[in-house]
Amino acid sequence: MLLLGAFLSAHPASAQAPAAAPPASQEKSGSVTCPVNAQTAPPLSPALAAARDLYRTGKFDEAVAAYNAILPSGGADAAAAYAGIARVYLQQMRVADADAAAQKAVALTPGRAPAIVALGEVYFREGNLSESESSFLTPLRNCNLDARAYLGLTRLYEVLLDFKTAHKYIGHAFKLDPDDPDIRREYLDTLDGAERIEFLKKYLAGPTDDDTQTTTDMHDELQRLESKEKEGEHLCQLVTKVTQTEVKLEPLMSDATNLRGLGLRVRVNGASAKLMVDTGASGILIDKKVADRAGVKHLIDHGVQGIGDRAATSGYLGYADKIQIGELEFQGCYVSVVNTNSVLDDDGLIGANVFRSFLVDMNMPDRKFKLTQLPPYPDEPAAVATLQTESAPARNFHNRYVAPEMKEYSPFLLFGHDILIPTHVNRSPSKLFLIDSGSWDSVLSAPFARAVTKISSDPDTTVKGLNGKVAKVYRTQHITLQFSRFTQKRDDLVAFDLTHLSDDTGTEISGILGFTLLNLLDMKIDYRDGLIDFSFDPNRFH
Repeated sequence: MLLLGAFLSAHPASAQAPAAAPPASQEKSGSVTCPVNAQTAPPLSPALAAARDLYRTGKFDEAVAAYNAILPSGGADAAAAYAGIARVYLQQMRVADADAAAQKAVALTPGRAPAIVALGEVYFREGNLSESESSFLTPLRNCNLDARAYLGLTRLYEVLLDFKTAHKYIGHAFKLDPDDPDIRREYLDTLDGAERIEFLKKYLAGPTDDDTQTTTDMHDELQRLESKEKEGEHLCQLVTKVTQTEVKLEPLMSDATNLRGLGLRVRVNGASAKLMVDTGASGILIDKKVADRAGVKHLIDHGVQGIGDRAATSGYLGYADKIQIGELEFQGCYVSVVNTNSVLDDDGLIGANVFRSFLVDMNMPDRKFKLTQLPPYPDEPAAVATLQTESAPARNFHNRYVAPEMKEYSPFLLFGHDILIPTHVNRSPSKLFLIDSGSWDSVLSAPFARAVTKISSDPDTTVKGLNGKVAKVYRTQHITLQFSRFTQKRDDLVAFDLTHLSDDTGTEISGILGFTLLNLLDMKIDYRDGLIDFSFDPNRFH
């Protein structure tokens, strides 16, 4: 650890090119002014409509065949067919093939929907978010209205935490094409209560393009919503008058001498558990033995996903009357339970995203964890603090707010619970890296590692997670990581296939900034507004 510290340094912006910031929303008041209603949606030819319907019902191979049959017609219909093929390939996780098809569509109809919109969807999956935004906005500014252009902007502005803008655009998308299952899934998140339940029931009753895991997750969501209607809302609200706390970060050891993470003492219904603080996880996850000791109430069965080459680990969603962290007490909280005891050699995990109501200060060198309530939005009273223990994120129709005291923080992208930050490796173009304190070390995706340095097979290193061991592991040679204001040099980073992680997230993740690096930093995270700040004291590591 001391050796690693010697290679971590802060750099001023003038010394080296900093990692590129996430794209700022280009959407301005009045920049997309064309009226949106159902009549503005352009009609499709019967052949294109039939191919699209095959895509929407998950018949992907048949959809590709139908689109291919349209290609000889040339012109706009051929461009639309290539765009449709690109979307099928994205659903099948064939990203390179999707890119090729979308490029052919754009060559036939440059700057026009649906071709350039399909290319924007490919750019989004590839992690080229600025290009994605430009592709979605181009036709809309010319009143070439396209429902999926609005859908693409919705997804983009959600990860930029511009929720007010995203909310507006999903409304436009739904007006133009309320039958598109991809649009309907996004629109679902604008609904609450009984309206959300009824919409979800109708969605699940019809044909969709969802994969098995998505369908399972949505059935779980329906069960959870119906349980909430029957038993009442579990908001996990703060009930103590204290609005901030500071507690010790406790070491988690892989053996007698090697540190592998840091944990918090959390009391679940009065039962004590030491949970790893994990910025790469969501919610509160505990072992069955802890859940049994705490008397956690079983609500619904559901699997738990993680890194590894096996299927999801079995578990269930439960309910705890009370959760205590330091001086803070929360009542009415969901927790996830893993049926296999000690699957991660811990009592469980607590995702840092559960503290969305707070500024999260993880001072790892000093082993301190501090929570302070965030400043309220301008002209609004302070919100009631909660723990975000549900799998579905709380709805927030504000755009990203940068409080004056956080003006020096770096913006990040938030994909669900995943914090992604632009990072350069060996002066490569900026790529998206996951900030994951639950990963024992920083990691590169194997294809990206091959592009920036030499790698070699490492059969002696074992990588495991909730879903078992990773099959093929590699080691890199010389690596320089550059993110925010910091640079770290390494010679032996692990690399393995992160495709599963990228597919689940919906964009390309080229690497992970893990515990070995983060353990050198005081890291402050504002999940509500997508802001992060790192501090490093070189005098501690020399």
